[in-house]
Amino acid sequence: MSLFRLVYVSDAVGDAGAGLLPLIDILGASDRNNRRDHLTGVLMRHEGRFFQAVEGARVDLDRLMARLRADRRHANIQILADIPITERLFPNWAMAQADPPPALWRLLGGALAEPRAAEEAERILADTSRVLTASV
Repeated sequence: MSLFRLVYVSDAVGDAGAGLLPLIDILGASDRNNRRDHLTGVLMRHEGRFFQAVEGARVDLDRLMARLRADRRHANIQILADIPITERLFPNWAMAQADPPPALWRLLGGALAEPRAAEEAERILADTSRVLTASV
């Protein structure tokens, strides 16, 4: 089975942008759905924006993106990367949640338009994977 990593940012709508309970709800639903669909990944939220990486089979990622585009808690979804991968960065997490590192603040604060935004996102994800793995 071919694996892919899809990385996107979106604007969080309403309470999803800052509220703890909406974030817990999103993480719970994502965990359940991703386990069912054999997806793994991580979600970070910073100043009203979501940054998420999801890994899995193409058909499952496409189905997820259709759900996200219909989800009223997301607006302005922007795909940063959609790449084939040989292994998952987040194999142990159907949906991990991580605190956004300062490098992500900069990326979300306006660096998304820079030519190397996708590379920077991959570095952030690799660092986050190492931190999560070390904490297990």
